[in-house]
Amino acid sequence: MLTQGFGATYGRIMDADLKVRDNAESHAYEAVLDGEVVGTIAYTPVSPRHVVFRSTVVDPRLRGRGIGALLVKAALDDVRAKGAAITSQCWFVDEFIAMYPEYADLLNSVPS
Repeated sequence: MLTQGFGATYGRIMDADLKVRDNAESHAYEAVLDGEVVGTIAYTPVSPRHVVFRSTVVDPRLRGRGIGALLVKAALDDVRAKGAAITSQCWFVDEFIAMYPEYADLLNSVPS
């Protein structure tokens, strides 16, 4: 698991309850809550140091509880830890980065 907790609460989901993992086989970051995948970021690897984030989806029953934000934060932190960059084709990722410009350095619109 990529996350063990961010030390903050988003909505009604405690970050310690939500785990995020990179499922490289299916090219998706997955948010897992109580053993169930409740959110994903689908991505396409362009190179070992560049991925395209295509879409973010959260289970409709759990929307509005901060799962998407925790998922995007964990995925971007993982990309940073790998020394990689992203191209975003996802409005949710774009809005997250606009709210948290400390992640803007990860954006790379030119595939490498």
